[in-house]
Amino acid sequence: MTTEPKAPVSPLFRMALDYGPLLVFFVANLLAGKIGLPDMVDSLAQVIIASTAFMIASVAAIIVSKWKTGHVSPMLWLSAGLVVVFGALTLYFRDDTFIKMKPTIVYAMFSAILTFGLVTGRPLLQQLLETAYPGLSAAGWRKLTLNWAIFFAFMAVLNEVVWRHSSWDFWVGFKLWGAVPLTLIFAAANIPMLLRNGLQMEKDAPLPPAD
Repeated sequence: MTTEPKAPVSPLFRMALDYGPLLVFFVANLLAGKIGLPDMVDSLAQVIIASTAFMIASVAAIIVSKWKTGHVSPMLWLSAGLVVVFGALTLYFRDDTFIKMKPTIVYAMFSAILTFGLVTGRPLLQQLLETAYPGLSAAGWRKLTLNWAIFFAFMAVLNEVVWRHSSWDFWVGFKLWGAVPLTLIFAAANIPMLLRNGLQMEKDAPLPPAD
């Protein structure tokens, strides 16, 4: 018995899988702050509701990806897995520090992995995304890897600064209206360099996962 191949998914669908859980997190936090919770800037109940919604949405993204595409990308597995782990720690210890630190750990991990690949001469990013960047030269892959390693290191530091010096609501807003636009702008800023290094614009380049 043969299994019919899954139809190709659109870039919009891929973006919904990657960034949908983050949007759910933002909306759940917004609604939780309007349903009569204690009048506190960093209400624990609000944190719990938003974190729980984030965990459920992340697991749902994995299920939908498997159902619609037949597979789950390594980046989605990693991102959703860390959301569940740090969300569970947040709920268990009743401490929002865990969920706030999760993006820092994700960014730092990506930066370290890419840096390790550069230092050891192992094109880890190329192995993961080669089919999405057809024609890109070896020099282009090195530049792209270095650029993303630096960007992820910057985002790790930025997340630490934001969550340590702002309210819960501001940090949640920053994740959606700050981190995501910065990532998209940075990805777009790399396109001229990629084109100069042989990239053929035949496919839609993937976006990094939501933090």
